[in-house]
Amino acid sequence: MIELSVGSEQFSKAYFLRLEKVMAQMESVGCDSLILSLGADMPWLIGYQAMPLERLTALVVRRNEQPVLVIPVLEEPRVERHGDLFRVRPWHEWEDPYEIVASAIAGSSQVGISDRTWSVSLLKLQSKSTAAFFPASRITMSLRSVKDSVEQAMLAEAARRTDVVAQAIIDGEVRFVGRTEREIAMEISERLLAEGIEKVNFAIVGAGPHSASPHHEPGKRVVGQAEAVVCDFGGEFRLDGSAGYCSDITRTVVTGEMPGRFAELYSILKTAQERQVAAVRAGVSCETIDDVGRSYIEEFGYDQYFIHRTGHGIGIEEHEEPYIVAGNTAQVEVGNAFSVEPGIYIPNLYGARIEDIVIATAEGCELLNRVDRELHVVD
Repeated sequence: MIELSVGSEQFSKAYFLRLEKVMAQMESVGCDSLILSLGADMPWLIGYQAMPLERLTALVVRRNEQPVLVIPVLEEPRVERHGDLFRVRPWHEWEDPYEIVASAIAGSSQVGISDRTWSVSLLKLQSKSTAAFFPASRITMSLRSVKDSVEQAMLAEAARRTDVVAQAIIDGEVRFVGRTEREIAMEISERLLAEGIEKVNFAIVGAGPHSASPHHEPGKRVVGQAEAVVCDFGGEFRLDGSAGYCSDITRTVVTGEMPGRFAELYSILKTAQERQVAAVRAGVSCETIDDVGRSYIEEFGYDQYFIHRTGHGIGIEEHEEPYIVAGNTAQVEVGNAFSVEPGIYIPNLYGARIEDIVIATAEGCELLNRVDRELHVVD
């Protein structure tokens, strides 16, 4: 079991090691500079997350140089330093931050820029530089997808706190019948916050025919008797000095006796998910894990109702590499963290999904979510 025993010293060491890896990757692909702005790249590298404002915040990384964080002066007090990992260049309202960044990358011919950077920021930087720009994910994504020990501990703690809420659901502590999906989703969110989740990313509650909609938006529909209810929720766990790391879990419950076909459907789904989790290990292709569950579901004629990929990577972002889907021949690496979440959805009738987060090891995987996966009846 992964234990949470990290603090500022561990975070700082992790950031310096990540910077070394980034520098080496830049060297290998011929990247002169990186501009990291909105998105997960910057908080992964230095622990600071830019606010999504019209004022530019950008971390400029050049090979064999100390990175510089270009940031609005009013945002500077939010920055936590980690030794001499980077220096700060605050800019005032009367300055042009794009000129500052362009000056910082002067002489660069190949520049990576965060994939989530707003297009207006890219266009302004392109107008002030002769460099060729490409997505920074070419440098960062393969590194970010392999979680170090600090990240694994953060993900495990996020999962543990989220499991408390999932356990409350299957234990019957959350009332379903007679309440709207939105009311239930709000209670799930409140419980996540009470467990120390910093920010709720989503709380999907789909009941009855809505359980057949994987990304249903909880609404005013009142949950009735003998209905399937898909509950998919997660949020960010954060400690001082670190970005938030995400959790994500799905459990399906029922509010009474269901038709025999649903019980069969759920049993097939549960076995498919168990087989997929058992198939996870370093060296196995992402598409193989998907196929293990998909082919089993197909044996029973439900393949047309499994309408999404098996899983997605998770870390600072809710969805990131690697994606567990047909066509992705990339091999799983030790330290990859991702969801295993097959689902079967019969339109306008009912659906079910089971989701857990795993971290790949050489021999198998560490299962972060530990809440029972049997079909529970709730009120």
